[in-house]
Amino acid sequence: MKKYLFLFIVNIFLITSVFAQSPKRELRAVWIATVANIDWPSSQKLSSKEQREEMRKILDGCVKNNINTVIMQIRPTSDAFYPSALEPWSHWLTGKQGVKPNPYYDPLQFIIEEAHKRCIEVHVWLNPYRLSNSDNINMLSKDHLYYKNKDLFVRYGGKYYFDPGLDETRMFLNSVVEDVVEHYDIDAVHFDDYFYPYKVGNQEFPDNESFKKFPRGFAPNQKDDWRRNNVNMVIAELQQTIKSLKPWVEFGISPFGVWRNDNVDPDGSATRAGVQNYDDLYADILKWLKEGNIDYVVPQLYWEIGKKVADYKILANWWSKNSFGKNLYIGLYASKLGMSGAEPAWKKGNELIRQIRLNRSIPQIDGAAFFSSKTFLQNKQGLNDSLQHGLYKYPAICPINRNIKGDSSAQPQNIRILKDSSEAYLIWDDINEEGGCKTAYYVVYAFKGKKVGDLNNPANILTLTTENCIDLREMEMRIKGHYTFVVTAINRYKHESVPTEGVSRRM
Repeated sequence: MKKYLFLFIVNIFLITSVFAQSPKRELRAVWIATVANIDWPSSQKLSSKEQREEMRKILDGCVKNNINTVIMQIRPTSDAFYPSALEPWSHWLTGKQGVKPNPYYDPLQFIIEEAHKRCIEVHVWLNPYRLSNSDNINMLSKDHLYYKNKDLFVRYGGKYYFDPGLDETRMFLNSVVEDVVEHYDIDAVHFDDYFYPYKVGNQEFPDNESFKKFPRGFAPNQKDDWRRNNVNMVIAELQQTIKSLKPWVEFGISPFGVWRNDNVDPDGSATRAGVQNYDDLYADILKWLKEGNIDYVVPQLYWEIGKKVADYKILANWWSKNSFGKNLYIGLYASKLGMSGAEPAWKKGNELIRQIRLNRSIPQIDGAAFFSSKTFLQNKQGLNDSLQHGLYKYPAICPINRNIKGDSSAQPQNIRILKDSSEAYLIWDDINEEGGCKTAYYVVYAFKGKKVGDLNNPANILTLTTENCIDLREMEMRIKGHYTFVVTAINRYKHESVPTEGVSRRM
């Protein structure tokens, strides 16, 4: 008797442990990098058809791992992965800047449609200031803005950049973001850690002329503050641009993992990082969070737990206390797993699984993003296996953004089951709403027995779908016996509707 009681207790513990480790609301994202063909397309020589097939494969891999968000790089170097009147087609896409895909298609529109069909959000990732990734200015299209107004650009460290100190730079960047938000059904606009470029040796960023012409009230010895102000202004303006068009579209930043070290600023983290956002990249992330100029932050914590100069655990806790109530996700370095020359932590067990478990012990952390999709989907050190059978076993809905006021979602109506000897369909009436109240997808719950169970337990989610009908026969391996079904709707603000009444049927 004691033996069976012991086994019963162990089983209950295992079940509740999995539930506790699997929140219903959690961001699970991967970055899809296009610069240097890191992730997609894998080669500039792929045909349009091959590009689409490759993207579908990436998205299918995301679905298999219960990833609910892709962060898609659409403007790596002042170019475009979509038709734009402002910037030329990216050479990372077609091999030559300014040349459109042949046969023609719109990559961004295709990605949005394919991702949304899989109930995956699309956060478009843009680099604000980088013009080129090399010193070869001849690779630019002759129609590029560079040839129309060279005064907007400076050369630094063998690359070219927009000068952040110019009003025209901010105006142009706002125009680029406005164009994308207005014409595409995106879920968020996303910048990474590249603002002012990482410092190169003893070289000084060449913005003396713009500082002299447009000091904006800053004294000659306040150049660093002036640079931070340049970035502060564009961040605030971009938030206004986005929200004036589509209030539900989020604006997120993924900064370098250290804001400041505490030996420089008592409010900083107990780290000794060689680079600091505030001092080196002129990105005052905490100001943007405090003032609500960004909706979420994804600090890139690309170090292991216990690293002496930048301990992952210390930084995760520091950001949790300095996110000012905004959504906090953590950037994880999937590319470092098993990397040659990496620290031992990245070669023994799976460091990322340890980090996700730590994240879930900190209530303020709302999820994670993996860099990048290529290495994430390679299942290094069994990462995908561990997620699929453990931490990401069940689907998760993206968190509601606490910086955005959104309306509730309409309740699906008229749920019913149509069943005969060969078919069984769960059907409900589609919801016709617009704007932020538009339905992004439906959540179908299945409960064993004749009663509605716990909607907060993701183990009860049968599927996510953009359709208002599912074929239960396709899922008969999971639902044999008597089951009760309910459906909810998730709108663009990520609000979940009141559930339908339960319908029961023996399957």
